[in-house]
Amino acid sequence: MRGLRSTIALLIVLVGLGAYIYFVTWRQDADTGPKLDEVFASLEAEDIQALQVKSESGEVTSVKREGDAWQIVSPVAVRASASEVSAITSALGQLEIVRVIDENAANLADYGLDSPRLEIGFTSAADKPSGTLLVGDKTPTGASLYARRNDEQRVFLIPAYQEGALNKSTFDLRDKAVISFARDKISGVAVNAGGRTIEFEKRGGEWTLTKPVAARADFGSVEALVGRVETAQMKSVVADDSAAADLGKYGLDRPDVSVIVAMGGEQATLALGREAGEDAVYARDASRPAVFTVDSALAAELKKNADDYRRRDAFEFRAFSADRVEFARSGQTVVFERVKGQGADAQDSWRRASPNPGDADKSKVESLLAGLADIRATSFTPSTANTGLNSPALTVSVKFEGTKEERVTFGTSGQDVFVSRPDEPGAARIEAEKFNEAIKALDELSK
Repeated sequence: MRGLRSTIALLIVLVGLGAYIYFVTWRQDADTGPKLDEVFASLEAEDIQALQVKSESGEVTSVKREGDAWQIVSPVAVRASASEVSAITSALGQLEIVRVIDENAANLADYGLDSPRLEIGFTSAADKPSGTLLVGDKTPTGASLYARRNDEQRVFLIPAYQEGALNKSTFDLRDKAVISFARDKISGVAVNAGGRTIEFEKRGGEWTLTKPVAARADFGSVEALVGRVETAQMKSVVADDSAAADLGKYGLDRPDVSVIVAMGGEQATLALGREAGEDAVYARDASRPAVFTVDSALAAELKKNADDYRRRDAFEFRAFSADRVEFARSGQTVVFERVKGQGADAQDSWRRASPNPGDADKSKVESLLAGLADIRATSFTPSTANTGLNSPALTVSVKFEGTKEERVTFGTSGQDVFVSRPDEPGAARIEAEKFNEAIKALDELSK
């Protein structure tokens, strides 16, 4: 019986202690009452000109504003990440005191502030606030952080969620872009991978494949390649100043993969070397001596074949843009022409110009044209041999968008159907079903 009384008494004590922690510590940490003060009154993020950040790891990084950009000046001189620095300056400018713990703390060690985990010093423009934020331990509930300002003995709480913005290493704060170029000035791109070279040229806003073959390039695929290189990020920094003699150990003396972005008379080059552990490869921007690592997925993407970047549409016109279409098959030519509608709400129509002039069924003509415009290459072949293109099954010539013209020739070989264009080498295999549907539609319109 006595043991039961002791157990009950112990439970009462524990419940009381829990209630004290909840109502005194947690409730005070989460106080939603009036805010007492800003940590740095009248400080605006844009006023800050320099930062010195000591992270939890003990690493100290000095950052300085240069014009509209930020530069790390110590322990290395490199570009800083605008977003990461902005996170710190914004946090300092908005930081508010949750609650004052001790106006004149006698023992800073009680709060982890005798040797702060984080120290953020900042210098602002003339006549603007400057100072230092020192951050110690978390409160028992983890909702807040103990902090103090400058050399003051006053200890207060700041929200714990701010730690993510403030606790930054040198690597966190550096600009991790692997290569820099002006995208709007790009005139060409060359990718060297595994002994193969693929080259693209930008002409009038359109991409053209120039090597290993001269062919139309798929705009979206090339733009995706450029975007992938432009947005690639460092995973780690191996050496900020690597001598040329050291490049061999990273596989960067003779890189297996490289990409060159041309901007008129200038160029930017990224080289990728051997594997650097799991899911990473060594890399280097030719304009600076640093060696870093990047995701190995970038190397895999740069090893794509030229065919992956070729435009696969057999035709460039679309049903709504065609003005005149000529079909040549088995010695007979069938021509359809668009007739512009007259009046404000009048719609265009189609007429058969030859061999039997007359009105054509608009829906059937547009269905035929839509089917042709939907034909895409499933693969490419460098030669027209064994494609049936020496004796064409069908040739389609289209005038569209007022001044543009194109001609596509179809050939059959067994069950396979191929197409060729005069502006591209070799041939492309297409789905036979698409060709058969076009022939059936043409037969119906030719009656």
